Amino acid sequence: MDPTLMIMWFGFLLAGYSVVGNDSIQTLGTFLSSNEERPWYVLWLFAGGILTFTLVYGWYQYGGDVSYGRLEKYPFIEDMTWPYLLPPLVLMVLTRTGIPVSTSFLILTFFKPKGLLGMTMKSLLGYVLAFALAILVWQVITRLLDRRFIKNQITPRERTTWTILQWSSTGFLWGQWLIQDFANIYVYLPRDLSGMEITLTLVILLSLLGYIFYSRGGSIQEIVKAKTNTVDIRSATIIDFLYALILLFFKEFSNVPMSTTWVFLGLLAGREIAIRYQLSQEETDKPAPTTFATLGQVLNIAILLAIGYVVYLRDAVGNMLILGFAGLILARAIVFYMTAQKQEIEIKKTFRMVGSDLAKVTFGLVISIALVYIMKALTGVGGGF
Repeated sequence: MDPTLMIMWFGFLLAGYSVVGNDSIQTLGTFLSSNEERPWYVLWLFAGGILTFTLVYGWYQYGGDVSYGRLEKYPFIEDMTWPYLLPPLVLMVLTRTGIPVSTSFLILTFFKPKGLLGMTMKSLLGYVLAFALAILVWQVITRLLDRRFIKNQITPRERTTWTILQWSSTGFLWGQWLIQDFANIYVYLPRDLSGMEITLTLVILLSLLGYIFYSRGGSIQEIVKAKTNTVDIRSATIIDFLYALILLFFKEFSNVPMSTTWVFLGLLAGREIAIRYQLSQEETDKPAPTTFATLGQVLNIAILLAIGYVVYLRDAVGNMLILGFAGLILARAIVFYMTAQKQEIEIKKTFRMVGSDLAKVTFGLVISIALVYIMKALTGVGGGF
């Protein structure tokens, strides 16, 4: 058998397992946590059905390209050699240790180093947008819903309603995620797949997905469980729906691949800070200092305006605007922290958790860059950003 063909399919197999295993934390993490009492194969049939429809629809609609056009600037490598197996192998090792790295950076950068800057800036925008929306939304949700969710167990009647809502939001989210991340898996295969090839890849992905459900997400699932009340089906539903809306926005935003891991961790980070602060604030007798409270509201308004401007500009968003947006988010987080200190609210642990998650995905970016230079040394090609 042609060695290139073997490497191509082995790379696809490794990438499929690594990407689905690593990114199950995002789309399926809250779904698994809040449905632990259900048989794994029921959850698998649900997610597998959506995967099948999304894959076949993309293949038909885009003339054999299941990446929904996200691999347009990533030409297929005709003479693929064994170093191309390094990214999914490294990703698989990191996944087994519970480190949520960016699969887009780790795999796609290896195929096109010059796309790193655009991918990084779009992923950074995804992180700060998700972080901003989470802070704003969960300041309200915590007061109205999450506080009640934590203090009151769900009733059987409520569970029926929320189960329908959660499975709907998870289906919506899972479909949006697949559209974004099929590129990370199918970059190893030709851009125009035959009917036999699409059938074979579908069987492989469904089998890998079945293993992920059977193992209940693996060690990386602990990142979701560590966050406040994510095992509650009501909270999980809200998280999934907001995340899906953000991914839908970026699907229409541009065809540049991005790190959905950064988006998800940004969402969890903003939610965790907002919910822990709001709940702790109710337990203290000290009111928030007027200066910090006013500054916080001013920053909230500025963040809303920034979000509106980004949506208005769409694909014309410049790097300086993204960095400015990130600066606003950083300033809002600092104000949260300083306000908590004045009220003697213990929130350091929450910030350490958020910092740890961000450090892990940043570590993935560093590994991606290192792999590109390793590939250049091994093959004499690649390099240059």
